[in-house]
Amino acid sequence: MVKTIRASMQGLPARIEPMAYALLRLGFGIVLFTHGLPKALGISHGSMADPMAGSIRLIQDVMGLPFAPQLAFLVMLLETVGALMLAFGLWTRWVAMAFFLEMIGICVALGPTWPWIDRGIEYPVLMALLAFYIAVRGGDGHGPSLPR
Repeated sequence: MVKTIRASMQGLPARIEPMAYALLRLGFGIVLFTHGLPKALGISHGSMADPMAGSIRLIQDVMGLPFAPQLAFLVMLLETVGALMLAFGLWTRWVAMAFFLEMIGICVALGPTWPWIDRGIEYPVLMALLAFYIAVRGGDGHGPSLPR
């Protein structure tokens, strides 16, 4: 019986890897979409009463970048349209690289002041690593993507 089970498990990881990767990409896109949608709709998100205003403040006051409202709008587009594109495998490498850069920016801007326990830096660090992996791995052949 053990030999039968072992034989049936032979090659299982290779067979389910594409499905596991698609699930990972879908979950990543959904999580990011939940951050962009409140910005797009102007509704609260967790403890943030106005996430778009919070993004503008972060970009302007913490990061010191010009054109904060315009950049916040681009972030909102990335976290809504880009998240859906990533979830569905469209332009996977381009979108994942944009998310990687966004998460690195958040890490650089907020990393020194964020503890590891409450609203910690581990979230954008993990999201940056995941975005980097998806950018390197690319799509699964179901939609346009940056060539390897």
